Amino acid sequence: MDTSYAATRKIDPTRGARLPDGTPNDANRVEIGPTPLALREWDAAGLAAPNLSAIRKYRLSRLTDAIQARDHAGLLMFDPLNIRYATDSTNMQLWNAHNPFRACLVCPDGHMVLWDYDRSPFLSEFNPLVAERRGGASMFYFSTGDSTADAARRFAAEVAEILKAHSPGNRRLAVDKPMLHGVDALRQQGFELMQGEEVTEHARSVKCPDEIKAMRCAIHACEVSMQAMEDYARREVPKGGVTENDIWALLHAENIRRGGEWIETRLLSSGPRTNPWFQECGPREVGENEILAFDTDLIGPYGICTDISRTWWLGDSPAPAPMRTAMAHAVEHIEANMALIRPGLTIPEWSAASHRLAPIYTAGRYSCLAHGVGLCDEWPHVAYPEDDHGGFDYPLLPGMTLCVEALVGETPGEFCIKLEEQVLVTETGCEKLSSYPYDPRLI
Repeated sequence: MDTSYAATRKIDPTRGARLPDGTPNDANRVEIGPTPLALREWDAAGLAAPNLSAIRKYRLSRLTDAIQARDHAGLLMFDPLNIRYATDSTNMQLWNAHNPFRACLVCPDGHMVLWDYDRSPFLSEFNPLVAERRGGASMFYFSTGDSTADAARRFAAEVAEILKAHSPGNRRLAVDKPMLHGVDALRQQGFELMQGEEVTEHARSVKCPDEIKAMRCAIHACEVSMQAMEDYARREVPKGGVTENDIWALLHAENIRRGGEWIETRLLSSGPRTNPWFQECGPREVGENEILAFDTDLIGPYGICTDISRTWWLGDSPAPAPMRTAMAHAVEHIEANMALIRPGLTIPEWSAASHRLAPIYTAGRYSCLAHGVGLCDEWPHVAYPEDDHGGFDYPLLPGMTLCVEALVGETPGEFCIKLEEQVLVTETGCEKLSSYPYDPRLI
């Protein structure tokens, strides 16, 4: 067998120099992406891969258009998901989420600067839209200790230098999640700090056709992973000794096998632990003839989030009538709220017209009836009428992707039914992107 570098460097030797998404067909590349397993499954499912170059250009244009429309000097981002959106590069995403060592500045003219970990500027070199790579954005105590204020001043001076060249005279700088010393240092440079999250959330909310292709692929990878989890649960739970964590681990493992990245929560529970909702999965052994509910919250291939929920009845005995009644109500709730979706519908209008939960379920309702989704759960937040707190008076637009929620259970109660679907706002209504079937044992 030939084990030379030339024989092993390809991700998929049946393809040419590039994969269907336009990335190099080279297993030794720095750029992360879907695995051969995912590519084969997408081929078999008839799914077209996205063009990542087109996605990257579209995302930068969305940001620059938003910056120009608001007359900002630039957009300075510390949130790792906003940096992923702008640069399509990753670097220890979860560690970076609580230790912000990266920053990205987008100027109105499209000039983009990425501050990265000092020893890893190469991680974004695959993307020519990143014009400059620097180090030195760390302003958290673990990294800079008692010199944090000095580090912040050095960083702010670099930002000022860049914007003097690319946005002269404008001091209105949008910033998303700056550290305390960073805020002080930027203001000392004379910047008026604007709401960067408003810029990024609105920019990210409308997806281009290739982003939708990426989402379809990520959803497929998630649902194949869910099937492996369900097969395992139905096969092994009757034997005994299977914990919630054992089942949840399958979703993690299958996601990673396909080039997925992480899962944001641990929302899987069984039996009486399904009520109240939001208990994280743990060591409880799942019994036969019990309910199991979960919310994927999964960051899959291309960094795309698949956020869907299902509830299963595990066992051969009939599910109790109250569970089947609750399941029917949850299905009705989700389908009625999806049917309302259309371009131009404002979020307050959607909330006001939404399906009403039966009184016995109202107290245990979910935290929202719908929300945006992309690289994670995103803007907008669509509240139940009982919870409407304003701040979201905007219309739905074609290209938005949303998750429609249902949580149905009594308070107090013995169980909850959790369902959630992922949809695309189209020119005429909506298209359901998720397709994993509801458990017929509960219907």
